[in-house]
Amino acid sequence: MSLTDLLPRPPVDGDAPHLDADLDTDAVYDAVTGWAADQGITLYPAQDEAFLEVLTGSNVILSTPTGSGKSLVALAAHATALARGDRTFYTAPIKALVSEKFFALCDVFGPENVGMLTGDASVNRDAPVICCTAEILANLALREGRAADVGQVVMDEFHFYAEPDRGWAWQVPLIELPQAQFLLMSATLGDVAFFRDDLTRRTGRDTAVVSSMERPVPLSYEWAETPLHETLEELLTTNQAPVYVVHFTQAAALERAQALTSVNVATREERDRIAELIGAFRFGTGFGKTLSRLVKHGIGVHHAGMLPKYRRLVETLAQAGLLKVICGTDTLGVGINVPIRTVVLTALTKYDGRRQRVLKAREFHQIAGRAGRAGYDTAGHVVVQAPDHVVENARLVKKAGDDPKKLKRVQRKKAPEGQVTWSEATFDRLVAAEPEALVSRMRVTHAMLLNVLQRDGDAFASMHHLLRDNHEDGRAQVRLVRRAVAQYRSLITAGVVSGGEDGCRVVEDVGDRLALNQPLSTYALATFDTLDPEAATYALDVVSVIESTLDDPRQVLLAQQFRARGEAVAEMKADGVEYDERMELLDDVTWPKPLEELLTATFEMYARTHPWIAETPVSPKSVVRDMWEQAMTFQEYVAAYGLSRSEGLVLRYLSDAYRALRQTVPDRVRTDELDDLVEWLGAVVRQTDSSLLDEWEQLTDPSAVPVQQDPLRPPEPSLLTANKRAFTVLVRNALFRRVELAALRQVEELVELDGEEAWELLDDYFAEHADVGTGPDARGPGLFVVDETTLTWDVAQILDDPEGNHDWRVTATVDLAASDAEGELVLRDVRLALL
Repeated sequence: MSLTDLLPRPPVDGDAPHLDADLDTDAVYDAVTGWAADQGITLYPAQDEAFLEVLTGSNVILSTPTGSGKSLVALAAHATALARGDRTFYTAPIKALVSEKFFALCDVFGPENVGMLTGDASVNRDAPVICCTAEILANLALREGRAADVGQVVMDEFHFYAEPDRGWAWQVPLIELPQAQFLLMSATLGDVAFFRDDLTRRTGRDTAVVSSMERPVPLSYEWAETPLHETLEELLTTNQAPVYVVHFTQAAALERAQALTSVNVATREERDRIAELIGAFRFGTGFGKTLSRLVKHGIGVHHAGMLPKYRRLVETLAQAGLLKVICGTDTLGVGINVPIRTVVLTALTKYDGRRQRVLKAREFHQIAGRAGRAGYDTAGHVVVQAPDHVVENARLVKKAGDDPKKLKRVQRKKAPEGQVTWSEATFDRLVAAEPEALVSRMRVTHAMLLNVLQRDGDAFASMHHLLRDNHEDGRAQVRLVRRAVAQYRSLITAGVVSGGEDGCRVVEDVGDRLALNQPLSTYALATFDTLDPEAATYALDVVSVIESTLDDPRQVLLAQQFRARGEAVAEMKADGVEYDERMELLDDVTWPKPLEELLTATFEMYARTHPWIAETPVSPKSVVRDMWEQAMTFQEYVAAYGLSRSEGLVLRYLSDAYRALRQTVPDRVRTDELDDLVEWLGAVVRQTDSSLLDEWEQLTDPSAVPVQQDPLRPPEPSLLTANKRAFTVLVRNALFRRVELAALRQVEELVELDGEEAWELLDDYFAEHADVGTGPDARGPGLFVVDETTLTWDVAQILDDPEGNHDWRVTATVDLAASDAEGELVLRDVRLALL
């Protein structure tokens, strides 16, 4: 029975006021606490206090430590809203947490009562309980204001209010939804007096602050001056595992995890249990093989660059208590429920994208708070490693012993010059420090203006309220007003907004030209018309337009630039270019930017009549196109650019590109070659990690309710040969990859792929022909031959020789059953042959 069935029924008319006197609060309280008791849960005092305040209709600011059960208070708030007949929204900063909460609430309230909204699509969008990111709710608040069907808002991880780029999304609902009851939650809020008074003023409700420094699982802190490997060995031998070792780079996390394989982290029984649970989990090549070896030793790795299936695997094994050590970044610091007994911080400094700095108190407590979880531990432990020079000094002092003469001769090392470092005093200050006060990060954009201007009523008054009654100080508000006025004028000049006597309004047809959440999508639609459909590169040019509208995958682009510069240096050295000139010329070498001149020119023209897109500039790049032109598989591409630590980032980019190509490119632009490419891209993503596309495609099906998968038994991707079109493209790409390697005379790579015998005639080919063509004609369907049978395909890629004889070809047999079994293309008997 779901909790919904235990609640009193909401008012029949559905129009009950937010302080409904008829609500049977005792019945709601008994239903929730009784349900919790059935789960073996007794409310802590802070949970009970917060729930009672929610029942009275008050806003609640809940500031309690990590692991103190804020999720149960949120659940109680949702139950109260359901009983009251109000629509309730749960917001979180990241999609993973939104998804986790969605499935959890489906289990509690029943899937028919819970919906989820994402930037891609939605499921059960009219449900009374909605899970979404903060930006989704903020845009709804901007468009509809107090008319929005939002009776209650639960904002998790509310400290994101102070994030420079995203904080506006946590502020806008507070300003624009005065009809709602708010529950703001975080472990690191700091002084919240401002929010208490502000919420009371705006909503007319009392606002209760429920805070507690008392953790259900107390924390202890330790400063360690031993080498990190000794610190970890001590923690393992004293039963302080699981240990999460926090690094501030992905490379350092992986390096530490690999170093730990020489230590007996897990017992034989534990390793057998891990192997049993993992079972037939499919690890890919590259990082997958590394992770497989690590987790079988009881060691995990966790960071944002990993494939989603690998992160979920590590989280699940940790929840089962089978990973003694997890080395990662601070990606576990945002809400994901993984039991960790001890947190070890390898440093108290981090690079924030601009500079190296000491951690803020909020950052420190967010990370430290992961230690010790209710239901798993009776105490949590936080260890901070001293800097290397302090550790070395401690070793030297220990070696000197109690001999005063030896102690006097110890040459103490200093911190590296110019490096931001930390000390035990820094550690003590952070442990004692309260989180910093949250700082307003309000901003105004064209999209925000357009959202508000489409609202019913006096749009000018609505905009004035947003700009002059926010949380910024007076000077900052004046700056926001000036910026909004400039943006408004640009919208009028562009014909997007009319400013007549009847007030400012968005013109009727703007909806056809404006995608508020994806502003560059409309630019892409307009730019397709500037391409030449007869060009040999037309399909790839369409891809380049789409890629220019996507967020930059920085690691990939920098890897491309690094390789391009290496090749440029080698070429310049061969040409005898002097060092100083080489260095000067390298400044102009960057990652590939197809159609850069066209895209820049068309963007400037489009921005004149669509000024809001200037906030999201076009960014020419080539990842999908580069992968296609080089005929590489996902793993080959990752290996070629040294991206094994960032393969999750690469896959997310490819899946975003696939969705954009599916959603944005109209039928009039599509060609058979482009459809082949899109099918190939979808197959690449699915065979690497199907979860990204499976979730999106479930969400785009209004009749489907997503099913939470077992991370230890992720759904197998569909049979590789099931999509014949995509599979054919995979085969063509595999053969053409060999053509490209042959053209470059990369014999070692060819031999590694197929064996020496397969390419023994390559010298004969080049004795007859000067080169091998690799352009669009060489890759065209006319030079690809396939003879299909039930179990195998006999395929041939004809080489485009300069004389046009077409008498050489690369032949192979495709093993269909083996390809399905392996989840990747299996070619047999590959060889270069003369017809």
